[in-house]
Amino acid sequence: MGTEEATSSEVKAAGVSPELMGLIGERKRAELSPSLDVSKRFGGSLAVYCRTDIKNKTVLEAATMSTPFKGYESLLPGRDLQDVGRVSSMASGICGGVHATASALCLEMALALTPPALGIVLRNLLLSCQYLNDNCMHLFVLAGPDYSQQVIENTNPEIWQRARQASSRSSHIHGYKTVADIMLALNRGQGNLYKQAMKMTSLARQAYTLLGGKYPHSESIIPGGVSINISSEQLNQFKVLIQSFAEYSQQSAAIWDDIFDFMLEVEPQYEEMGKSAVALLDFGQWDHPEHYDASYKNCDHWGQKRWSTPAAIIDGKLVCERLSKLNAGMEEFLDYSFQTRASLSKEELIKQDPLGNPISAFHPWNKKIQATKKINPQAYSWGSSLTWQGRGFEVGAYSRLYLTALAQKIPHSQYLTATGVSLDFALPTAKSSTLAFQWKIPKVWNAFERNRARAYALAFSFSVIQENIDIAQKLISSGETQTHVPIKNNGVEGRQLGVGLWGASRGFLAHWAVLDDKVIDNYQIAIPSRINVGTRTSKNELSPLEKALINTPIIESRFNDIEEFKGIDIQRTIQSFDPCMRCSAHISIEGRDLIINRDIDTDFPF
Repeated sequence: MGTEEATSSEVKAAGVSPELMGLIGERKRAELSPSLDVSKRFGGSLAVYCRTDIKNKTVLEAATMSTPFKGYESLLPGRDLQDVGRVSSMASGICGGVHATASALCLEMALALTPPALGIVLRNLLLSCQYLNDNCMHLFVLAGPDYSQQVIENTNPEIWQRARQASSRSSHIHGYKTVADIMLALNRGQGNLYKQAMKMTSLARQAYTLLGGKYPHSESIIPGGVSINISSEQLNQFKVLIQSFAEYSQQSAAIWDDIFDFMLEVEPQYEEMGKSAVALLDFGQWDHPEHYDASYKNCDHWGQKRWSTPAAIIDGKLVCERLSKLNAGMEEFLDYSFQTRASLSKEELIKQDPLGNPISAFHPWNKKIQATKKINPQAYSWGSSLTWQGRGFEVGAYSRLYLTALAQKIPHSQYLTATGVSLDFALPTAKSSTLAFQWKIPKVWNAFERNRARAYALAFSFSVIQENIDIAQKLISSGETQTHVPIKNNGVEGRQLGVGLWGASRGFLAHWAVLDDKVIDNYQIAIPSRINVGTRTSKNELSPLEKALINTPIIESRFNDIEEFKGIDIQRTIQSFDPCMRCSAHISIEGRDLIINRDIDTDFPF
């Protein structure tokens, strides 16, 4: 694509009704109010708008909004390269480690730095601890209470009554005799599963700080590896701290299997809640120290050696497993965003990646924004639409399981096997036994399956921890001590491209950089929540969450008056995407001059 295409008007008919656009306008004015807490304005938020037909129990329309503009990328051009990771990690208040790692990968590529094996392994261990913390927190502290006795009895008492009589199929694993017992244990603040999750997240953070020094914004992750050293004693302490996650992973998977299977049996309509065609993309995770060299030239090779496979599924079909092609196909559109794209000169425009793959004028390497007084009349969000080869996709911890299972490219492992239809786990316990269980690729993709896969993601992370502990022990035993290489004058000059193709617990994460003589000229970040809760695409394709909401039926039964309506089915669909920012739902009732506002619990209780 030429410069003219990149700078031409991106405005098309958004398809958002005047009613929802009016509500969004009110929200935007509220975000700019001087009375708004400055910390909340800085942190950003997500808002979901739905127009519902309660009589026919359907969601008629949905629009997802990111507000306000965060713009961390604008802080990075011209900065010292040593500062980039510390600044970019602040793009998230709870995911600093993964942003620091994505930034390190990005600069390693641009500066031709290859970290030592021990540094790569330590980064994998730190990443896995953050995943254990975040997924556990989501399953039992944030989204879990949506399936608790407190909520189920208040919104669908008929289901609660059935739960009291329903035996748990996996009681021999988790110890809860009935489904009602599980729901009681999910009660917010009081239930045993809620309390247990708080203890387990604390363990994951302790393990992280033992190796990384600080959580969540560790300064030990740097371009070239990690700045910390590790001894065999520390590694053994780490192994002991994390060991209880073996049984906990199996128990968590069994708990959510019991909950979701029961709810689908008593109310088959739940299969439609948050239902979507399968369109998933992930860059893979956990670099293998024998293969990762940070170069774009070899990224297809070292990408396929990751324990989580880089791949894309579109319309239910596996269409790509090459990291370079996944990157080259990215396009970010601002058709319905309050952001305005800056024009690039012919000299600035990047037309191909380092392997010669064509790059769109809308690729993140070519994205720069500018201030403008002209407002796009179709804009409804400060977010954007990130697509791959013109198609929308969703991201999440579940994407890693799905893609890895289907692609069957995972390195040989005694703890994890990809079969093409499942991921099989064999987790070692403290008693030298093995816990064997399996996650199967589901026939239908919906809200329940997103969270079910997220429960099995605990086992995925624990498996990779075991692999990397084994490797670290061998490296230390052989005398390896080096954990990083310095940023030095290595002869890299002129324009260099870097990209950190990584991930967070909520899905893929990427940092793109353009350097000019080792000085940052452009820096762009894509985070999972801004992808899932993005805008419509340039072809007017709905964002992942918008699609899921349109397919969500209203199953909630306990309300005599519309003002008693809780919107729990809408809330569960939103939570299935695990948004990482303050989030609210605004539900317009068709035929009534009434807006129901609900806060979605996405705040981590530190």
